[in-house]
Amino acid sequence: MRVALVGSGSWGLALALLMEARGYETLVFGRESEEFSSLQQTRRSARYLPGFEIPASIRFESLEGARIQCELGILAVPSQAVQETATALASCPHVLIASKGIDRNSGRLLSGLVHDACPESTVSVLGGPNLALEVAKGLPAVTVVASRDPAAAEMARASLMGPMFRVYLSDDVVGVQVAGALKNVVAIAAGMSDGLGLGDNSKSAVVARGLNEMARVGVAMGARIETFFGAAGVGDLFATSASSLSRNYRVGFGLGQGRCLAEIVHDLGQVAEGVESARSAVRLAETHAVPVPIMKVVQSVVDDGLDPRAAVADLMSREAKPEWPGLQLA
Repeated sequence: MRVALVGSGSWGLALALLMEARGYETLVFGRESEEFSSLQQTRRSARYLPGFEIPASIRFESLEGARIQCELGILAVPSQAVQETATALASCPHVLIASKGIDRNSGRLLSGLVHDACPESTVSVLGGPNLALEVAKGLPAVTVVASRDPAAAEMARASLMGPMFRVYLSDDVVGVQVAGALKNVVAIAAGMSDGLGLGDNSKSAVVARGLNEMARVGVAMGARIETFFGAAGVGDLFATSASSLSRNYRVGFGLGQGRCLAEIVHDLGQVAEGVESARSAVRLAETHAVPVPIMKVVQSVVDDGLDPRAAVADLMSREAKPEWPGLQLA
């Protein structure tokens, strides 16, 4: 089978290694740049996947003007690039979205953008605790593939699943995407808690209440709450909120230490989706009348420069409420 990866960042390269190990003809498409040219020539990327050499069997191709012909196309670009890059996969019968986020301009989930760009393709989405470096190393991991087309979901699972990469199926396309986008924002809050030195009780509260916010937004959009207590929800949230490999956690940690966002992002050298999605996440929640105080303070910190310590004070001084809306105590 012929598989095309659109995206030559850490996640795109990790998935390419996974596909190549499965024995597929694997192509990686990237934008023309000094970084991509170096990757083509040296087959190494100290920036995105340090310590790995990309096998010669994986081909690198320019994304400029490409009309890709393959059985499976995988999108692994930053969420804000999905709309402009998805058209390259319009001729592929199956498209798998490995990107996570919310479109900043329209507020739409990524599957809607891909359906518009690839109307003849079946579309699936990927979600779960999948830190790129660990997947590239072949460490045990699980993921979730969600699609409204059972055959498309099964095709994606068969393509990805191997001895160290287990794939579960779901039809909750909305839930898997909402969980994947919003956990990035919550992970920034978790990183801020650690950066401020607030202790494990504080961070645990952030993660638990953040999951509550994620689930309530998802359910309001038609997702199933069970999705948020599975690998695509709490599993992905835990990895993104706890690991030093997580870009969103590292952004939050730096903010908690008092560093400025521009400096943190520059040093990171890669996109942290939670920064891009914070405002969109809050708007999405407001559209569905769901209060999201943790995500809102993250948005205020990254967009408006709110001091993280003031953000903590804001959260701790909120009116006391039941843990779940509508809960009636006997």
